[in-house]
Amino acid sequence: TEGLDLLGFKYENRTEPFQGASGATHPVLAEAVTQFQAGAYKELLPSEGPVRTQIVGRPDQEKEAQAQRVKDYMNYELMEKMEEYEPEFDQMLFHLPLAGSTFKKVYYDDLLERAVSKFVPADDLVVPYSATSLNDAESIIQTMKISENELRKQQVSGFYSDIDLGAVQKDDVEKKEKELDGTKKTGKQEPIYTLLECHVNLDLEGFEDKDDELNPTGIKLPYVVTVDEGSRKVLSIRRNYQPTDPKRNKIHYFVHFKFLPGLGFYGFGLIHMIGGLSRTATAALRQLLDAGTLSNLPAGFKQRGVRVRDEAAPIQPGEFKDVDAPGGSLRDAFFPLPYKEPSATLLQLMGI
Repeated sequence: TEGLDLLGFKYENRTEPFQGASGATHPVLAEAVTQFQAGAYKELLPSEGPVRTQIVGRPDQEKEAQAQRVKDYMNYELMEKMEEYEPEFDQMLFHLPLAGSTFKKVYYDDLLERAVSKFVPADDLVVPYSATSLNDAESIIQTMKISENELRKQQVSGFYSDIDLGAVQKDDVEKKEKELDGTKKTGKQEPIYTLLECHVNLDLEGFEDKDDELNPTGIKLPYVVTVDEGSRKVLSIRRNYQPTDPKRNKIHYFVHFKFLPGLGFYGFGLIHMIGGLSRTATAALRQLLDAGTLSNLPAGFKQRGVRVRDEAAPIQPGEFKDVDAPGGSLRDAFFPLPYKEPSATLLQLMGI
């Protein structure tokens, strides 16, 4: 949440160390994010499509023709039929260098009757503290926001059970993102429900795993359980393995993208790597601009006997004020503070 401020999308009106001090943010982080996004987009989503095929083993004419058919069909599916693939991928490439970790949810949607690939931000996916990767995580929980009308459609169609639920508030990261977008809530809004889709292992009574002699083994099986966060009521429980699979292996929905491999489950992003440098560059930039402002319009001290009319109002650039001097030279009654010009060394340091 703090790192999003370093992008500089929001201008600050600052009163410290003086009224009108510079609120500019150095664009080093925003520039690095944009450069990564542009480069990655060009590589991962080229004009002919993202899928490339490779023949393993000895190539022949039949295999090459098959490889070409697979490539053409997959590119058609991704770029033509899956309408959300390209915009969601583009959005993910912007989040990835910032957060360090993002996720894609890839699954077959029964309502749309096609495969779907959706972007899931890192703060919307919860994993156990001990997890090292998605494959060995005992449970994976996705936080989903859904409108009242959309939830009602799902309940009427039988996808979720028909029960009354309660609405919940936005979290800190979402509030910060809305703030940077420049959008705010006005008037009455349709309630937004927060659903928790839990990919977990359960030993359910009546659906136990059984051995050859039909005795329960006590082994937990993979399920997808959807719970409403506000009311804590269960909306659905669904099997998460193929009924024909003798091993009952979990079906994997999520793919983890890392910007840089981190020390644990999550990757490191540019906020972690150069967030401190970005803050320092911003401080240097503001000091240079403030030094320029102060040297252009210096302040100082005046002799006690000298009276300046409307003392409370600051002197604006290009303005002269009336002064009552008891006698002697006006030059002797005023002492401007020795402000320096913006430092060339600081400018050079900021460049580095």
